[in-house]
Amino acid sequence: MMDYKLILEDISKVYGDGDTSIKVLDRVSLKVEAGELVAVVGPSGSGKSTFLSIAGALLSPTKGRIVIADKEINKLSEKKLNRVRMESIGFVFQSANLIPYLTVKEQLLLIPKLAGKHTKDDEEKADDLLKRLGLYHRADHYPESLSGGEKQRVAIARAWMNDPEIILADEPTASLDSERGRSVVHMLADEVKLRSKAAIMVTHDKRMLDLCDRVVYIEDGKLTEISNQE
Repeated sequence: MMDYKLILEDISKVYGDGDTSIKVLDRVSLKVEAGELVAVVGPSGSGKSTFLSIAGALLSPTKGRIVIADKEINKLSEKKLNRVRMESIGFVFQSANLIPYLTVKEQLLLIPKLAGKHTKDDEEKADDLLKRLGLYHRADHYPESLSGGEKQRVAIARAWMNDPEIILADEPTASLDSERGRSVVHMLADEVKLRSKAAIMVTHDKRMLDLCDRVVYIEDGKLTEISNQE
């Protein structure tokens, strides 16, 4: 039996009404299994960002069904959706979005604090993540002293702090050179498999696709699965 962490079924997103309406997504479906990293590629304006926002419960579809960690979220209240985002989804953005006045370790500890469930165990969890991602020696450093690759690794570690079921990464290598970019994606893929979670990565960088389990292509709001060797 497949262990799907994320299910998107017949997702459509339409802005506006009547003749002036714009269909950004057109009956898009995707299932992501535990341990799987799926890349989403496509031209600018193809619907990638909208797709990721819907997968992350940041945007509601016009039509379709969304299941995250066996929970159908379509009809949840905003309060319950916020809980899903905090507990079941980890986000990694193009810019690491680190808080300048917090140290590396404090960036991680902020996540359980925001979720209202900070415990002493979180200190150990933060240390373990930093060690796994080669950042433990940077725990007391501030973002201004980190390289671009280190900042993105902090962002990945932060995304794992609440042990989410899915990780959503939006162009995580855009500001990095090829070597640092591959290092970041490699770490993301390794963590996904180690933890039996699922991840979707939107990217323009074809050099990273061989590190992914599957590649899907979006254009004009429609999704097609392609070989990760293309």
